[in-house]
Amino acid sequence: MTLPFIEQFNVTGKRVLVRVDFNVPIHDGIISDDSRIAAHLPTIEWLTNNGAKVILMGHLGRPEGEKNPDYTLKPIANRLARLLGSPVEFCNDCIGTEAEKTVAALNDGDVLLLENLRFYKEEQANDKGFTKKLASLADIYVSDAFGTAHRNHASIVGVPEHINQVALGHLMYNELEVLKKVLEKPEKPLLFITGGAKISSKIDILHHLLPKVDMMMVGGAMANTFLAAQGHSMGKSLYESDYMQEAKRILTDSAAMGCRILLPNDVVVAPTLEPDCETKTVAVDAIPANMMALDIGSKTIEIWAKMIKQAGTILWNGPMGVTEVEPFDKGTQGITEAIALSNAYSVAGGGDTLAALAKANMLNKVSYISTGGGALMEFLEGKTLPGIAALQKRKAA
Repeated sequence: MTLPFIEQFNVTGKRVLVRVDFNVPIHDGIISDDSRIAAHLPTIEWLTNNGAKVILMGHLGRPEGEKNPDYTLKPIANRLARLLGSPVEFCNDCIGTEAEKTVAALNDGDVLLLENLRFYKEEQANDKGFTKKLASLADIYVSDAFGTAHRNHASIVGVPEHINQVALGHLMYNELEVLKKVLEKPEKPLLFITGGAKISSKIDILHHLLPKVDMMMVGGAMANTFLAAQGHSMGKSLYESDYMQEAKRILTDSAAMGCRILLPNDVVVAPTLEPDCETKTVAVDAIPANMMALDIGSKTIEIWAKMIKQAGTILWNGPMGVTEVEPFDKGTQGITEAIALSNAYSVAGGGDTLAALAKANMLNKVSYISTGGGALMEFLEGKTLPGIAALQKRKAA
């Protein structure tokens, strides 16, 4: 089902309630990364340029249903105003008399940010009364928070039930279009690069993508489980013995589906996970009993870089090693550089992946950065996100 896009609506003079994802890192009132705020600028600017009364709602952290000043969105309103180059009003509540009066006083083109939705436990409980109070503030609902679309919360799935006009914002629309392009109409070959600590957290993704992708590169501790399943002695390496049979099944299925799975040829090993500890690079069949694999090795980087160069489309989710501890970030850095040098259309997502890209100062080397973490994971598993399902249900009504 094709969902309506906000540009299909006449928003002039309308109260437009936008679900945003402003869950940014803040310490002592200082925002250290405003990329999530900036990601919503296209939607906000289009609405203001077209005379809407823009009402933004979102959450920050986990205040557990209490009004905690440590989690106020006030600093975000100030940062957003600087990014927009125009004033952003702030309301100390998200429902009730104060919110209603503040919304009623808005002029066409004004922007208002409501206080943290999670100051009310009813938000995460998808409470109907809370939902109706939020919905009463608006004429149009806009879903623009892909990163929270996997949550069954009031502002995500409840509010659309009570507003006649619902639509996707620019960020949400672009996310879905990019993922559709990658998974349904990619430039071939399509390469999926994945890593991280546990195969168990990505089993459903691997199974769902096997018939869709041409190649998979598996790094991180995930690869350790595959290597153990192939009979390699992994020393002290982290791997999931309970998932070795599942790993074998994936390898068998991949062969039948024509998907080539690439595992490391060599790995960087160390006796402990500490900076500047003793390390060496060994073949995967020569891992010492007293050491653990913590990154892909130089030969693997070289081989994979050549494969990356051949890809038409790349989807990347998960680091190749323990990137937060040097020198076990070299594999991820090598893969990042290879992607940057490729001519492929590349998409990266997930907190650890984006942190690794930021650390290497290469966020701008990827064609598209997904704002979704858990939402991206569920999308790649083939699930319909609750936030999308709510819009589909409203459109069909």
